Amino acid sequence: MSRVLVTGAGGYIGTVLVSTMLERGFQVRALDRFFFGRHLLADDPRIEVVQEDSRKIRAEHLADTKAVVDLAALSNDPSGEFFQKETWEINCEARVRTARLAKEMGVLRYILPSSCSVYGFQQNGHAVCEGSETNPLTTYAKANRAAEEGILPLGDERFCVVAIRQATVFGYSPRMRFDLAINGMTYGAWKTGILPLMRDGTQWRPMLHVRDAAAAICFLLQADAAKVNGEIFNVGANRNNYQVGPLAEIVIQCLPKQVRVDWYGDPDRRSYQVSFDKIQSLGFEAKFGAREGALEVYQALESGVLQKTPQTITLDWYKELTRWHQIINDVEMYGGIVSI
Repeated sequence: MSRVLVTGAGGYIGTVLVSTMLERGFQVRALDRFFFGRHLLADDPRIEVVQEDSRKIRAEHLADTKAVVDLAALSNDPSGEFFQKETWEINCEARVRTARLAKEMGVLRYILPSSCSVYGFQQNGHAVCEGSETNPLTTYAKANRAAEEGILPLGDERFCVVAIRQATVFGYSPRMRFDLAINGMTYGAWKTGILPLMRDGTQWRPMLHVRDAAAAICFLLQADAAKVNGEIFNVGANRNNYQVGPLAEIVIQCLPKQVRVDWYGDPDRRSYQVSFDKIQSLGFEAKFGAREGALEVYQALESGVLQKTPQTITLDWYKELTRWHQIINDVEMYGGIVSI
């Protein structure tokens, strides 16, 4: 079994990826700050847990590893705009540094999970492919694109480097997120009978189930290096390009109750359809669509397995941790609060 360093292992994709990798025979060194809790990973001897910030990765973290999946990132546009400096540090600079260090340490493969958001707004209505011009509109998207540019040139005959542009992810995860389109739609419809939808509903989005995201990463960890080295792959499925308005209707049809749409915000400038032919040509096929994901989330909510908590809205939780950090700093003395 090969050991793989997974940064961001405690996150929305990371917790699902670690479980998937164990099923497929990998050993995992799971590195994360664990903002959302260490308990989200299984207590398994094949998982080596390292609590560390990805900006501080050292050579010892890469020792005896065959590959790196560098998931750690401040994830989503609102977080990127609120923490702009940190987004550049974590999503771009730290990843480039880690990739360089991995190469120095003799690691064989490095996978950079980027985002289809680098395509931004595309006017022609055609599905963009990996060779299409990018148009990142937000700090999150710009930092991802810069990371790609910094890491892909590192690939050579001894160091296989792959960038993946993931579609917008959805579905159940131990580190659940309701600030993602399908998940948020499903929660609103289930809780209140009102589905929140950003105007004007004509914008296109590619979608990707979190289990398919994990499966794609495992697929690329084991793919022939000669076919993937130095390459970018869009990760998703052509059938999972949705306009947001019709996507809402799919979610509504999954719930056995009356649901109405509540429009909000200014018209979304981000709109793009994506071609996933390239990764499909290698043999990868995404299994799940919006209907399966919405139904999965609805059933978890209905059964009580899943609840909306402050941790399920990424930016809100970062703000809450920051607030409590300040409170504790203000009152802590001699290494404690009441007990010193």
